[in-house]
Amino acid sequence: MVCIASPVLLELLLFWNNDSFSQGLKAIEKSTSLLIFPLFIIGNYQRIDFLEIIRTYVIATTAIMFFYLIRFVVYFPNLIDKYLNQIDLWEMGYQFADSIGIHAPALNMHLAFVSVCALYFVFDNFKKQQKTGFKIVSIVVFLSSFFFVLLVNTRMALVNVLIGFLIVFFYEIRSKFNPKKILLAGFGIVILLGGILFLFVDKNPYMKEKYSSVTFAYMDKVGKLDEIDHPEYRVYNSLVTRVSIWKSAWELSLKNLPFGVGASDGKPELFKYYKYTNQQFLAKYEFPTHNQFLDFLLKFGILGPLVVTLYIFTIGYVGYDLKNAMILSFFLIFFTSNLTDDFLLRFDGIAFSGLWSSIFSSYWLQQKTILDKVSEAV
Repeated sequence: MVCIASPVLLELLLFWNNDSFSQGLKAIEKSTSLLIFPLFIIGNYQRIDFLEIIRTYVIATTAIMFFYLIRFVVYFPNLIDKYLNQIDLWEMGYQFADSIGIHAPALNMHLAFVSVCALYFVFDNFKKQQKTGFKIVSIVVFLSSFFFVLLVNTRMALVNVLIGFLIVFFYEIRSKFNPKKILLAGFGIVILLGGILFLFVDKNPYMKEKYSSVTFAYMDKVGKLDEIDHPEYRVYNSLVTRVSIWKSAWELSLKNLPFGVGASDGKPELFKYYKYTNQQFLAKYEFPTHNQFLDFLLKFGILGPLVVTLYIFTIGYVGYDLKNAMILSFFLIFFTSNLTDDFLLRFDGIAFSGLWSSIFSSYWLQQKTILDKVSEAV
């Protein structure tokens, strides 16, 4: 509970470092779910049905995404026509996410986890020899969830979901279930995934550019983005922009050690630094740090990255200790996502991670309680 609440506890510890009392309170208010979720969920850990919660989450999220996809097609036919004609394909995932009212990388972080869990339940239904109907439904849900990851099309999520699939497959191979059946099921899934990926790339040629030339373009212009002609069109989502932001955040953080600039002043001070260093493109669009470790270093100084590491790697420890592929995949997705973004700046990222961390911890406690009882009985 303390590990999960550590970010908000750090804000309370260094509250005096905020320039504004009201803005400091607002920052703490955004993080209070990290106190509430552990208190009520871990405090009632015996009542948590881990697998049923995950299963419901996977099915419900996939169904909701279908609703939003139909809504997008009905309400934005001009955009659909444009994308079908392969015009401005780079914006498709972001426009779809905007129609829901959520940032595309944040949405795809959810969807990547959903897709990995959906694959787990495909194997689970085969292991438990469920009826054919259940098996077909689980496969349809899985393929649909992977389609939505491709639709939103953010780079980290696609890489993470593929690695998550490998983690699930690895743990299924290690299970006591018939390895031949696992290999056959895995082969069939690879064929289906490969088919979906091939068709999607074939219909969306921008993906080839996005994952190669667009991502790594202009790397010689780090910190000098204004020298690029129309950088908002050429490098808005490129790695060079991220690295330029990280460079500025690092420099500003070093100037404000050991306690940082304060929880409420991270973004304003970074925006001022863009102007101070004459980086007009970054100042115009007011880019946040896009790295959670740097964000906490800037806000809280030396303690910041240590707390982020404690918070995120607690999830990894629980997954490793339980040998649970879904929890390990969540850790991977959340950890790598926070290397290129800062989800503890956003309420949805705070609530998302705090909720699942509490559920994972409850499941861990349940398993430990069972082991203790077995030991006592022996």
